[in-house]
Amino acid sequence: MRFLLYFVCIIGLLSCQTQIPAKTIKSNQEQTSDFVLSFGSCNNQTLTNKLWKEIVKNNPDVWVWGGDVIYSDTHNMAFMKQNYDKQKNDTAYQNFLKKVPVIGTWDDHDYGVNDGGVEYPEKDRVKELFLDFIEAPANDPRRSRGGVYYSKTYTVKDNSIKVIVLDTRYFRTKLTKDPSGVKRYIPNNYGEGTMLGTAQWQWLKQELDSSKANFNIIESSIQVLSYEHGFETWGNMPHEVAKLEKTIADSKAKGVIILSGDRHIAEISQIQIPSMNYPLIDITSSGLTHSYSSYSGETNKYRISEVVAQKNFGLIKFDFKNHKATFEIRGLNNNLYLTHTQQY
Repeated sequence: MRFLLYFVCIIGLLSCQTQIPAKTIKSNQEQTSDFVLSFGSCNNQTLTNKLWKEIVKNNPDVWVWGGDVIYSDTHNMAFMKQNYDKQKNDTAYQNFLKKVPVIGTWDDHDYGVNDGGVEYPEKDRVKELFLDFIEAPANDPRRSRGGVYYSKTYTVKDNSIKVIVLDTRYFRTKLTKDPSGVKRYIPNNYGEGTMLGTAQWQWLKQELDSSKANFNIIESSIQVLSYEHGFETWGNMPHEVAKLEKTIADSKAKGVIILSGDRHIAEISQIQIPSMNYPLIDITSSGLTHSYSSYSGETNKYRISEVVAQKNFGLIKFDFKNHKATFEIRGLNNNLYLTHTQQY
């Protein structure tokens, strides 16, 4: 679907703004935050991203790329570099970089192949281009290992937030196609396949087990909780979803929150894991330059919000004193489309 949307938006047959009127809600302008995390995904470098200046209005402390930084499905590394350079040198993005620190991960279109995984032969070459794009230093551990998974802890006085960035491409094994053709993929119920690979799973467990942070943010380029739509999702490997939930719960890490992208919509999903004293939230923000504006509905048993089909970005505003996180989805003119506050 995302591959198709890319080309449809390019040729102008799909309006990415006007088919579904945006529903805006009134925000609490008096709200104060100790730390603001901004995030988003699906940024076509050939289209104008009008949201950079809107994101800055919220005074974010960090921007987390959720993948599809560019759209460049190719085996041609010169062409791939050209597209990364085009995005990096974009004037609006350069101005954004001067104001907001940037970290993040890739998804399939900046990885190099639609719905791609472990089988993509150019992944190590693209990895270097991606790391150059986000300005990872020469001695960064990602330069000498497979994948782009990464973590960074932000300290605010006596409090902290750990951002754990996953790689759901480099190690991910083959998905199960729907033989009926009704959906693209169906869940693999035989316990086969891996989303993260052995080394990354071990790393993630260590990151969570050792974390002393007030909040732990896990960035996954694809959705974790929503699984019924039939496109890419952790739900295509139910055993990996169960493993992730157990890893999170067993770690006793505080305030774990999942960020995701990929779908060209925004929504908030939530599940209650019995051994956790707070719900696990997966907030999806996508896309920045083109959206699924013809969206007419799909099932998601864990959804607790409306679905936003306009171009959007996400925010999480943290309140350390009251142990709260406020989730927001915003768009053009900084319009607020979704908001949800959770106590931790």
